[in-house]
Amino acid sequence: MPSDQSTWLISAPLNGDSEGLHHEFSAKVAQQLKSFPPNSIAQFNIPSFKTGTLDNLISLSEDLPKQEAYFTTTVAKVVDTLRNLVNNDASKLKQHILVNEESTDDYILVDWKWNESRYGIQKSLRDTVDTLNKEMASIDNSMRTKLTNYNLVKGSLVQMQRKKTGNLSVKSLADIVHKEDFVEDSEYLETLVVAIPKNLVKEWTTKYERLTAMVVPRSAKTIASDDEYTLYTVVIFRRVHDDFIQKCRESKFLVRDFVYSEEEIEKQREELETADMTEKELWAELLHLSRTNFSESFQLLVHLKVVRLFVESVLRYGLPANYIGLAIKPEDSKSAKKIFGLLQEQFAYLGSRSKGGKSKSKENEDFIGEYQALMEQDFFDFVMYEVPWIVN
Repeated sequence: MPSDQSTWLISAPLNGDSEGLHHEFSAKVAQQLKSFPPNSIAQFNIPSFKTGTLDNLISLSEDLPKQEAYFTTTVAKVVDTLRNLVNNDASKLKQHILVNEESTDDYILVDWKWNESRYGIQKSLRDTVDTLNKEMASIDNSMRTKLTNYNLVKGSLVQMQRKKTGNLSVKSLADIVHKEDFVEDSEYLETLVVAIPKNLVKEWTTKYERLTAMVVPRSAKTIASDDEYTLYTVVIFRRVHDDFIQKCRESKFLVRDFVYSEEEIEKQREELETADMTEKELWAELLHLSRTNFSESFQLLVHLKVVRLFVESVLRYGLPANYIGLAIKPEDSKSAKKIFGLLQEQFAYLGSRSKGGKSKSKENEDFIGEYQALMEQDFFDFVMYEVPWIVN
């Protein structure tokens, strides 16, 4: 039973039994499922590729599942990038998950056509698959490079912004202290900034002058306060710097590692502004690239699915390599089960053809055994592959 969270691509031999398939099957579904949207079933055009040799078809049949998994993963990674860029906003994400400016459903269900201008059907199937792989690898590499650059700048910006948050024991002091809070250009004196836990403020005010010798009396000055700490400046003689810091540490007073410099403060502000601007520019570039690459990668995925649909159809039904297709999007598990049952009924006539007949001779078993094992996964009378709803 196929998933009800995917769009089904179905192939059957084009012959008298399959003429008018789309109209006939849609009528059956409409009769059984009154509310099922008629535009969720569409005829799906399968090109008549050059089949090549049986060995080449078997080789492709072995390789395509691995390549399909890679394509699906790449598309999913592009979607994850877009989702992160729009902060998981589903309505915004929907605006960017488009294929040639139309929804993924419309791309598959509204008169889908093979892009022959890019992938000529006169080429060998192996060449076509190689071209699809190269294009998907290029998308994957470009996304990885751009995302790495963006994450580096974003990480640097977050680190800078984090310094402006938090409590007074950790946050940047650039926007808190001022030039007049410090003794400058003194050979003997220096100003320290100390973060005092709220429950130790009283202890600090009565104790700081006696922590060491050579602390300037009454020099402690309140600079700022938050829920956890009060920030003070205090003036000491340079020669007791290390001793004073040690005594503060013993009393759980936190001396901030800070030297006032207008040049350094201005430099930090400029770095933050530059990082913020660069992050916004890279965000816009990555969004544009991801939007473009989603459209391209989703088309590549569907094209690869069509190649696989064709290959398995030839292996199962043989020549002539002319097949008719359907694309079906189930609404839910109930409709999926019902439609799948109708598909089995519709294509029951293919049973003996796709499974080699009810009674097989030893020679026939040997003949189909070469490639029948390749299709031991869900095996129906018709060929089916699924395009997962990567964005649901």
